[in-house]
Amino acid sequence: KEDVILMTERDYLRIKHILSFQNSTEFENLEIELDRAKIVEECEIPTGLVKMNTKFKFEVINDKKEMVITIVYPEEANFAEGKVSVLAPLGSALIGLQLNQEINWKFPDGKIKRLKILEVY
Repeated sequence: KEDVILMTERDYLRIKHILSFQNSTEFENLEIELDRAKIVEECEIPTGLVKMNTKFKFEVINDKKEMVITIVYPEEANFAEGKVSVLAPLGSALIGLQLNQEINWKFPDGKIKRLKILEVY
């Protein structure tokens, strides 16, 4: 189902913990994603799941632009190295998706773009 996202309990709990220290509505989209996530055991993780510290390629379909990134915790973020914080709009948009899954995501500039997971390494 298109709107289902999966997350390990460890990732879910750590991201919830990080969000508990944020005093902003800026992360509402990530909180919504966490609330609708299906928690899976480590042994149940399907091949091709975008989880924390997993390198993957995705496409911004509207722009016909492909990128390879790794979603990381905020202290490890370094966009020049392709490491995007889970708190960043892009990170929170893609965490929990699976290979070939597509979503519409509203970015901070107000534009809605279609994203698709192409490869998970």
